[in-house]
Amino acid sequence: MEAAGDPYQASLQPRRHSPRLPPRNGYGVYVYPNSFFRYEGEWKGGKKHGHGKLLFKDGSYYEGEFVDGEITGEGCQHWAWSGNTYSGQFVLGEPQGHGVMKYKAGGRYEGELSQGLREGQGFLEDQDGQVYQGSFHDNKRHGRGQMIFKNGDKYEGDWVRDQRQGHGVLCCADGSTYKGQWHSDVFSGLGSLVHCSGVTYCGMFINGHPAEQAKKIVILGPEVLEVVQGSPFTLSVQLQQDDGEVAKSESGRVLKISAGVRYVQLPEYSEVSFFKMDEDYMETPIQTPFGFQCISYPLSVPMSWGPEPGSTVESARADLLLSKRDSEPVLDSGAFHGQGDTLSILPARRHKPCCQQVDHGCAEFVDILLGAPPPGMQPYLFLPGTLEKTLGRPKGGPSSPEVLPTAQEPLKGTNRPDGTTVEPPTAAYLGEYVLMVCDVTSPPFLGHRLPTTFKHLRILAKGDTHWPHVPEDHQKL
Repeated sequence: MEAAGDPYQASLQPRRHSPRLPPRNGYGVYVYPNSFFRYEGEWKGGKKHGHGKLLFKDGSYYEGEFVDGEITGEGCQHWAWSGNTYSGQFVLGEPQGHGVMKYKAGGRYEGELSQGLREGQGFLEDQDGQVYQGSFHDNKRHGRGQMIFKNGDKYEGDWVRDQRQGHGVLCCADGSTYKGQWHSDVFSGLGSLVHCSGVTYCGMFINGHPAEQAKKIVILGPEVLEVVQGSPFTLSVQLQQDDGEVAKSESGRVLKISAGVRYVQLPEYSEVSFFKMDEDYMETPIQTPFGFQCISYPLSVPMSWGPEPGSTVESARADLLLSKRDSEPVLDSGAFHGQGDTLSILPARRHKPCCQQVDHGCAEFVDILLGAPPPGMQPYLFLPGTLEKTLGRPKGGPSSPEVLPTAQEPLKGTNRPDGTTVEPPTAAYLGEYVLMVCDVTSPPFLGHRLPTTFKHLRILAKGDTHWPHVPEDHQKL
């Protein structure tokens, strides 16, 4: 190995030989007849042997160990056409064994190779900074491995030909986690997803999507829910799939219940003609699927739903306000504001956002109460004669097309036009209301919220068991 010293030392000056006669032994320079290769280094028996440097006409080169004329052992090779550089072990001219490949486009690989390809255990960092550590086969991620993606997601599990396939765990940068089966780089098969919103789904996945995911909110019960004035009631809700089956695989969505009162009431059901809103509480009426418009109306819930003992009214008010970013465009929690966000303490009850979490596709809102109208909402009452005329009409009889009469606004502590006293209301007026349940899960589960659902509600007087027939000309006022 003495010939491997500094070639510029006088005692080791390279000997140039005829192009047809490469050196036999020692240190020398040889240019091949095709002029494509040029070798400078150690020779033995007329073959490259020991340490040397082989230069290619296109600018590529290899520098390192040679054995019997072949590139074998430790060395470094640079490919001019790709710009890549490899340092490590070689066998018969191919990177094989352990080494480090640096890529011109950025990134590097350190690990085992076979015939120039990644094979076995290794560490790969691409030009985007994504990192994979694990098993390789035929230059691809294959077998067990873990990867950190540029968005911060981390995966650990099985790979097949550069795709996640088999069993694996994905921990997303937003806090979501999936554990289960994969196929062709997406969730596929049995798995469990814990979303960053708190929603969980445990079940079957197909092509990256939950196979039994909830698609709608359904309020159970009759088409029209009838409740006695001043009485609390319970509302049962289900999340259902497109086929009507309960989405039992899903839990954790946050549902909010809110209420609306029919803007223009029918005399068959109420003594209120319509409600007037103060300017501070003005809002756009909401169109319902029942053919009439409503304006938001506050709900009361038990104090057990409210703040902990000792909390202030201000903190309770803060609990009321939901971020607008948690709202759907039209019919959701953000669409019912104003008087619905006005704190009003009732005996052992208070107004607050009535939210419940879904458990295996079901939720229940217990002891809901429609209290007295809030400040800023003043009812216009029908004149007593009109009510008597309307309520005294035979059931199913023809209705008069006359315009609803103008009513006088009753102010607290004053009298009606007929001289009767207007008492301050202690409960919701008789009439027609709407309950609305919307999905306020934040952030939205898998990027979207379920559409808001509605339930038609009527407040009855105590002792009423049925209601008069609704004339056709009043059905869509």
